[in-house]
Amino acid sequence: MNFSLAEEQQLLREALVRFIEKNCGFDKRRATMAGAAGWSRDTWKGLAELGVLGVLVPQEFGGYGGSTIDVAVVMEAMGEGLLLEPFTASSVLGASALVACANATQQAAILPALMSGDTVLAFAHGEDGSTPLGTTAAEAGNEYILHGAKRRVPHGAQADTLIISAMTAGSAALFLVPGDAAGLQRRDFRTIDGLRAADLALNGVRVPRAARLDGEADVPAAIELILDRAAAAVCAEAVGVMQKLQQQTLEYIKTRQQFGQPIGRFQVLQHRAADMYMLLELSRSMAYYGAMAAAEADAGRRRAGVSAAKAYIGRSGRLVAQSALQMHGGIGLTDELPASHYAKRLTMLDFWFGTRDDHLRRFLSSAPR
Repeated sequence: MNFSLAEEQQLLREALVRFIEKNCGFDKRRATMAGAAGWSRDTWKGLAELGVLGVLVPQEFGGYGGSTIDVAVVMEAMGEGLLLEPFTASSVLGASALVACANATQQAAILPALMSGDTVLAFAHGEDGSTPLGTTAAEAGNEYILHGAKRRVPHGAQADTLIISAMTAGSAALFLVPGDAAGLQRRDFRTIDGLRAADLALNGVRVPRAARLDGEADVPAAIELILDRAAAAVCAEAVGVMQKLQQQTLEYIKTRQQFGQPIGRFQVLQHRAADMYMLLELSRSMAYYGAMAAAEADAGRRRAGVSAAKAYIGRSGRLVAQSALQMHGGIGLTDELPASHYAKRLTMLDFWFGTRDDHLRRFLSSAPR
């Protein structure tokens, strides 16, 4: 299968890599990560100027009108740069939700602001507990009143607008909720890889009827599609992280001296480095396979393809991270070394949008017999 990028995709990748190398160095990342916001508005505006934030926005609204492959190209470059900005939350999850479920008026009101970087979205669906969807939205005149809780929402405290799933009148629906809405509590926290997530509590949050995304989509099916696109996107991001981590490790073992010679001359480390390279290349193939599967109209084929990619890359990412840290030795665990940050990101990516075990079970139940 030919995984070569089209000319436009290659140009997009090159422009994004240049921007990241110029504006998103490791020292700046550490400083930004320690700040109150946890991400850079200047970097976000720069991504908007490149047109990256509108990669999934239809051309009729001024967007790139890109495919899931275009998203993979962007996410791989962002993985290499280890960006902190809420691209997955806003431009993948948020944009996918609006395109799939909003009506034309709602799309026209929000998508241009998303592309310009003036509005940051977050998609709040995950919950604790045994029920599939415990958050409720009760009709009250011209309003809906939301009660419930959402857990581990990517960039949930940084978002200007939240897209929240809830049950209303026995069916699932999505609602636009302002980040400063009365009755909404957001507990912000930093994940181990330096990004931000939030737990949300909705205690009688009132939104107008127009806040309900009322396009013609089947909402439960659309939510599954949105999450599959996000899972495919982070697979591509993981490949970018692995690429950079493999390069850093190779450079280290070529220069680190032990017993009067570079440790890269020791055969056991050469074998380990070769294993890392093979895992990287196989993961790249699986990531683009997952990206293509995420665009499948057939839900069964989409589930099987995305879950196969997520399960494989979850395992490979962890092996690459462990190998990199082992070959770096104790210094590989220090906060001052980029390798430790890349390893942490790989570890966390296995948990976003379903773990390896979750997707392995899903693949086994979705794959054609």
